[in-house]
Amino acid sequence: MNCLIRNTTVLTMNEQNEILNDADVLVKDGIIAKVGRNIAYTGNAEVIDGQGKLLMPGLINCHCHVPMTVLRSYADDMELQTWLFNHIFPVEARLTEDDVYWGSMLGIMEMLATGTTCFADMYYFLDGIASAVERSGIRAQLSRGQTCNDPGPDFSENQAMKESIDFVKKWNGAAGGRITAAMAPHAIYTCSAAYIKAIAENAEKLGVPIHVHLDETLTEHQDCLKAHGKTPAAYLCELGLFDLKTIAAHCVWITDDDMDLLKEKDVSFIHCPASNLKLASGIAPVPAAVSKGLNVCIGTDGASSNNNLNMWEEMYLASIIHKGSSRDPRLITAYDALRMATVNGAKALGMSGIGSVKEGNKADLIMIDMEKPHLKPLHNICSALVYSAQGSDVCMTMVDGRILYQDGEFRTIDKEEVYFNIERVRRRLFG
Repeated sequence: MNCLIRNTTVLTMNEQNEILNDADVLVKDGIIAKVGRNIAYTGNAEVIDGQGKLLMPGLINCHCHVPMTVLRSYADDMELQTWLFNHIFPVEARLTEDDVYWGSMLGIMEMLATGTTCFADMYYFLDGIASAVERSGIRAQLSRGQTCNDPGPDFSENQAMKESIDFVKKWNGAAGGRITAAMAPHAIYTCSAAYIKAIAENAEKLGVPIHVHLDETLTEHQDCLKAHGKTPAAYLCELGLFDLKTIAAHCVWITDDDMDLLKEKDVSFIHCPASNLKLASGIAPVPAAVSKGLNVCIGTDGASSNNNLNMWEEMYLASIIHKGSSRDPRLITAYDALRMATVNGAKALGMSGIGSVKEGNKADLIMIDMEKPHLKPLHNICSALVYSAQGSDVCMTMVDGRILYQDGEFRTIDKEEVYFNIERVRRRLFG
């Protein structure tokens, strides 16, 4: 369906950083056809009154494990190694594709309701996640998280490798292009050097990018120095991983030299502030990365370490924690945080047609209800969005010109069906 949004404020996030007042936006065949005032259109279109609302590009969550909604609030208040190996991995070993599907649907509901239109995910049972993405209408880059510490060199019969390759061949470009694929060595502490090399070789053959956890904890950093005499970033670069287009999640303990390396290799730095704070992993050196010109984006991580998928909280934290830790209020402005969650995310995922409101782009758009007490008076739109807005202020989410969520209602998802099945999954896993 075509859509004409009238008389709204548009935060374009375009090259000129324009904010348009009293503007109309025409969406035709999933594309932003026209942006301007008093657009004349006589065709069939759903007309939306944008008075008192703000239209902007959908948020892009560049690092997530969406099925982990089923583990939300299960194992809290512990450091990452204990949390992951003693609690998360044992439950994940019991998950089924059905569990992953319903966990994904729940997470997608949460993201759509808070304005996320695209996410990058690393997990397993990817057919379940992809089916949820296809059904719901959201956009996603999906990768099968791979772990194997065998020395190799032959991984042709490795189950995770076969699943990853098969997924790329089956789903890359599916759902009208809304689903793209990547390959994902989980981390240096869960993958041997030979396995990481084999993943990189297969990704290059298949023409897909890389999604990896990088230098998330001090333990990971120190163990790598001890075992290999170099940092995790230098180690992965030596293995050839960064010769491919890569998004690297967390980057909490990367050094100044590492940042130069990531810049040289055009690796995108995915900042996950809430998860890193909650697991006490540390605070990533985002201001230094920005000053060096790295492409810094934002991710929520999974709902079991955050514990939500709300990108508004991530933008808020991405700005304020660096001001506080550096005692410099000029670091990571509100506009910087918005770019990380939109334009920079699109660049990281290689999706040139999203991330800004401009003619010819895909219509991945959200609307914010600005008629809220906490958004009054409106002195500065970017500041209001990052420092005051809530996920619940989102009143419309559109992907490819299709409205998926509006005024509390999901148009492609049966909320009660999802809640029923999530409770069924919870009982099976936890009793």
